[in-house]
Parts: sequence; structure tokens; C-alpha cells
Amino acid sequence: MDARTAAVSTRSKRTRRHFANPTQFLRLSGKILPWLLWSGGLLTVVGIVWGAFFAPDDWQQGDMVRIMYVHVPFAWLASAGYFCLAMCSLASLVWRHPLADLAAVEIGPVGAGFTAVCLATGSLWGKPEWGAWWVWDARLTSVFILFLLYLGHIALVRAFDDPARGYRAGSILALIGVINLPIIKFSVDWWNTLHQPASIGLFGAPTIASSMLWPLFFSALGFTLLFSGIVVARTRAAIMERRIRSLLNAQVSSMGEESLS
Repeated sequence: MDARTAAVSTRSKRTRRHFANPTQFLRLSGKILPWLLWSGGLLTVVGIVWGAFFAPDDWQQGDMVRIMYVHVPFAWLASAGYFCLAMCSLASLVWRHPLADLAAVEIGPVGAGFTAVCLATGSLWGKPEWGAWWVWDARLTSVFILFLLYLGHIALVRAFDDPARGYRAGSILALIGVINLPIIKFSVDWWNTLHQPASIGLFGAPTIASSMLWPLFFSALGFTLLFSGIVVARTRAAIMERRIRSLLNAQVSSMGEESLS
């Protein structure tokens, strides 16, 4: 390893330690949290109002298509949230990042809630279009499995008296569950399903009209910022709760030593 590579490695380690410091996280997150929540709320309102009252009806689905301005962002965030959960789990297992476990624990309930709303709005959309509230379609089934993975992670990290063991078990489950994400994404291409193919892809022009695409974009961006803000707020609360618990334990120990003396 030459001097330049060593310098880059040292700088990278310092950067990780800097952002892994709970005090630094609290200071930085305290500045960005209001922006995440206020901008997310504003963009969400703009997107939903635009989509619900000003965007045109779909030529096939009619007025019912307006549920996509909630369903599609929640579906996207259900998978994106789990990917973030898996990345935090990887950081915990590989680099022992002290904030990764706390972030993973707080992402779990938020991701599970967004996935539940995704499934519920999908059922509301599916009833008039497919004639059934639920079908064991490949896309729906894989998203339901994602919901179960979230619930499994939530239960597993709290199933041990030793938090470190719970964090490790939850991290392993999260990384194993990543295999479900490409199944969700490509299920409509790999199998013959009732679920429509993606209207927006990385390659090629979107198949959705711009008059519908723009409010969907605002709604998706707004919900993404809100998702991030909720996770940041929960992580801040978890850090402060841990500090308060440590202080209380220290006071109890101090009082016990004084009574013995």
C-alpha cells in the first residue's frame, strides 16, 4: 500500500468515525430534520392535490387511477426502505458502525407501516380493476413477503435480553431478505401476473403521460422526504433515550455504592 492509498484509507476511516459519533449525528440531523419534514409535507400535499383534482382520468381505469399518487410512492418506499435497512445491517456486521443498529431498528417499523399502506391501497385499487381485494399474484405475494420480513426484523431485534445479539440476528435476517427485492421489481416481467408492468424505468421513456407523471413525481419525492424525516426523528429519539437510560443506570449504581458505604 503506497502513501497515497494509506492517506485515503485513513481519511475514509476518520470520516466514518466522524459521522458515527452520536453527538455529531444529533447536531447534523437537528439541522436537516425540519427541512426534511416541512419540504416533504409541502411536496406531498402539492402532489396529492395536483393528482387528485387536476390530473386527467385514465382512459381505461377512469377516476380510480388517482389512488396511484399514494400507492406508487408507498410501494417504492417499501422496497427502498428495506434496502436501507439491509445497508445499515451490513454496516453493523462489517464495520461495527455504532449508529447502524439504531437506524436499522427505527427503519423497521416505518418501513412496515409504509408496506402495509402499499398493500391496503393496492387492494383498494385491485377490487374495481380485478374484481377481487386480493389475488396471489407474484407482485402482491412478494410485497406481502416483504411485509413479513419487516415484521420478522422488528420481532427479532427485540427477542433477546442482550441487545447486541438481537441486532446481529436482525442484521442477518435483513441481508437474507434482500433477495426478495429483485423478485418484487422483476416479478411482472418474469411471470404472467395481473399486475401491470412498470410505467417508469431506468431505460426508455416513461409510458405514463406527463400530466400524470409530474404530480406522481412530486408525491413520490414528498413521501420520500417524509420517510427520511421520520426515520431521522426516531433515530434521534433512540439516541437520546439510550443516553437517558445510561444516566439513570449510573445514578442507580452510584446510589447503591453510597448505601453500601
